[in-house]
Amino acid sequence: MEIPRPIPANLESQQAWWQYDIETARGQPSPAFKGGARYDVVVIGGGFTGLWTALTLKQRRPQLQVAVLEAFRTGDGASTRNGGIVHGYWQSLASNVKTLGVDAALDLAHLGSRAQDAFRAYASACDNDVDWREAGNLRVSTCPAQERQLDEFHQQCQGLGVERYIQALAPEQVSEIIGSRTFGKGLFFPEAGNVHPGKLMLALKRSALQAGVELFERSPVLRIDDTQGVKTLRLPDGVVMSPQVVLAINANLARIPGLASHFSVFSSFAAMSEPAEDALKSLGWHRPVGVNDARMFLHYFRKTADDRVLMGSGSGPIGFTGGADHPRLRSDPQSIQRAQAGLAHLLPSFASTPIAKSWGWPIDVSADRIPFFRTLRPGIHYGGGYSGHGVQATWIAGQCLSSLVLGQQDEWSRSLFCTRPLPSLPPEPIKYLGANAIRWGILSCEEAEQRRERARWTAKGVAALPKLLGLRIGVR
Repeated sequence: MEIPRPIPANLESQQAWWQYDIETARGQPSPAFKGGARYDVVVIGGGFTGLWTALTLKQRRPQLQVAVLEAFRTGDGASTRNGGIVHGYWQSLASNVKTLGVDAALDLAHLGSRAQDAFRAYASACDNDVDWREAGNLRVSTCPAQERQLDEFHQQCQGLGVERYIQALAPEQVSEIIGSRTFGKGLFFPEAGNVHPGKLMLALKRSALQAGVELFERSPVLRIDDTQGVKTLRLPDGVVMSPQVVLAINANLARIPGLASHFSVFSSFAAMSEPAEDALKSLGWHRPVGVNDARMFLHYFRKTADDRVLMGSGSGPIGFTGGADHPRLRSDPQSIQRAQAGLAHLLPSFASTPIAKSWGWPIDVSADRIPFFRTLRPGIHYGGGYSGHGVQATWIAGQCLSSLVLGQQDEWSRSLFCTRPLPSLPPEPIKYLGANAIRWGILSCEEAEQRRERARWTAKGVAALPKLLGLRIGVR
């Protein structure tokens, strides 16, 4: 089996601010793999998924010989290019009820709460300096159409006994948290926090090494040969053998034969401001709450420990299956401008604040926007589909993938993350062409709604297609 060529992650011009901030602390990379060796488990990919999985395997079975093979440096991909907002599945409860039913959606959300507790415990440990702050997440409306969406979401959650996790806020209550004149009503989700993704990566790397995981950087796997249950991994300068392999390669999973129908590759872009303490004070934004608006192609934003604000936009270009390494998914001027414009519009006091760095990266969006973890064939396991919400979900990945590797029947291997039927998307090029048309339609509708105008009938018609076709992705 050929392993997809990894997405280039060593371009300084596309470096995320989080990576820049930890560059000195990273030190020298771990050595590249050379020669030959055999391990009990080999994890391909040294991001959050790979590190959590390797660490969990060693915690459950300390005697296992576990190796992580990373094509570039540990965490150079999506793990250090996200917003660092940590939450589970209460924020998607209404859509998950439609997709899965009430009981299954609540089970998923409570598993997310379990993961949040574990993530909090790790991030709060005294030797893990990861800028962990937990003050909840706020979803705000910025126009009447978004207010209606928030009202509908809250109404759909009534009677489910989730008041502890989902709270409706009037405009004046939103202003007490963050006083932008752009915001109206809101929904508050107490179970959410923020983390520095780069520092989290360093902590996980240190934990894995201390647990006895062998880590090799700049060691891309080219192919896997499977003979009589033993997998032979071919690298540029060596060969590794193992009976168990985990593919923790994020959006590149969409390039594995048989998996493409379950993914669509989108991209997300972000801009990080320079420190602006006075601008934050003028907003009254003192709590480290994360925020997003109520668009489908949302803006997400949060403050940092040193008084910066990150503004992200999940509306970047869409990739053709097999094209997760396309440069436009990492460098798109329109998407960067959309993130920067969002900062000025949503937080007017930041309109004149300089931008320290902007960046983008592909994200693996599953056909129902819920991650999944499976066994591809005996001894080869994989996980992905984080859909832009992977910081907490990668901890879940570590649990699920470890259970699959060890053959354990537990709450993780029996969960919906591992067992639900996976919906499929149309084949290419229909998926690519359709997704781009729908993206245009939704963006056009959302921009018109923001201007309090009627969207063109063509945009409304195209934006309605996913719902009419019974899809679970791209539904407004």
